[in-house]
Amino acid sequence: MASDFFKYQAQTSSHPLAMEISHANGSYIYDTNNKAYLDFVAGVSACTLGHNHPKVVNAIKSQLDKYMHVMVYGEYIQKPAVELTKLLAKQLPSSLEKTYLTNSGTEAIEGALKLAKRATGRSEIIAANKAYHGNTMGSMSVMGFEERKQAFRPLLPNVRFIDFNKDADLEHITTKTACVILETIQGGAGFIVPSNNYLQKVQKRCNEVGALLILDEIQPGIGRTGKLFGFQHYNCIPDILVTGKGLGGGMPIGAFTASSKLMDLLSDNPKLGHITTFGGHPVIAASALATLQEVTESNLMQQALEKEQLFRKLLVHPLIKDIRGKGLMLAIITPSDTITNALILKCQDAGLILFWLLFESKAVRITPPLTISNEEITKGCNIIIDILNVLQQDI
Repeated sequence: MASDFFKYQAQTSSHPLAMEISHANGSYIYDTNNKAYLDFVAGVSACTLGHNHPKVVNAIKSQLDKYMHVMVYGEYIQKPAVELTKLLAKQLPSSLEKTYLTNSGTEAIEGALKLAKRATGRSEIIAANKAYHGNTMGSMSVMGFEERKQAFRPLLPNVRFIDFNKDADLEHITTKTACVILETIQGGAGFIVPSNNYLQKVQKRCNEVGALLILDEIQPGIGRTGKLFGFQHYNCIPDILVTGKGLGGGMPIGAFTASSKLMDLLSDNPKLGHITTFGGHPVIAASALATLQEVTESNLMQQALEKEQLFRKLLVHPLIKDIRGKGLMLAIITPSDTITNALILKCQDAGLILFWLLFESKAVRITPPLTISNEEITKGCNIIIDILNVLQQDI
């Protein structure tokens, strides 16, 4: 199968990990040799409730017995999508009341950017350096990392970049600005959290000049930071909220949410302002609904903060220079990319899945399922420390 993988399936890099997967359950993934791997990555923050969670699986199977795709988005009333968007509204501030469901996070970013331009009649977009919002053309245009996008130019015009957490850059937000788009916690940059009321200051500046604030919660969202959405930690409410990844419970989804006044603009002048065939797919919406119900009705969000402290307690080592992030969105920072690469690869050999971040080469991703147990955390952290001890001897 490996030879067919490289021959027939397009690759995203020249060096994929190329593990042959047999099955997955809970916090573990199993290869075709039936070797178990403790998963500290959760499909890059996507498998909120771990693998093969019974409530998610049952919701999918139940919906499969009823119907799958029946009509393009927004025409027919389909219970899973209605219940999902209604539950989201109940969990969010009153100004975030209507949700458009998409197929992925990057598609939701595209919709959010279009909505901001439609609402303001302006063209300038302000994004952050080292930001990552997806890889379609609009999302890539607001990616703050030129190395990853220079081969695909020209991209969207009138995009300006500021430094995350830099108050002085807020003066660049003006009456020409349609929107400011930020990750609530910068992911690819190394899990950088907002500091000194930064998001509150951005929102205030946007309000002063009539620009909209878009917050990208594709990674921090759905309980990973200890609240349903990361912005709820920072006394800030976006005009447009974008989510994806963990909302689907392992199924592909994206969503953007705004007020009814804003969202209704996409249905008129022009009508069909944003359309999709498979957005809000009933099977995926059923999976997302089961995931959201479990996260909001359980104590998993509180546990995420407690588990963060356990990680920070156990991951103490001379080769760990910092642990960034919040809740179960954490990144170990090592002294060099060489150590980071060796740690990730040797941990996989030892049965622990870790992963890289996009732009910070010294970072090691730790984003396990919210359902991971304290015993599993301890087991994985012991593997990390053991391998760091070996790496330290080799320096």
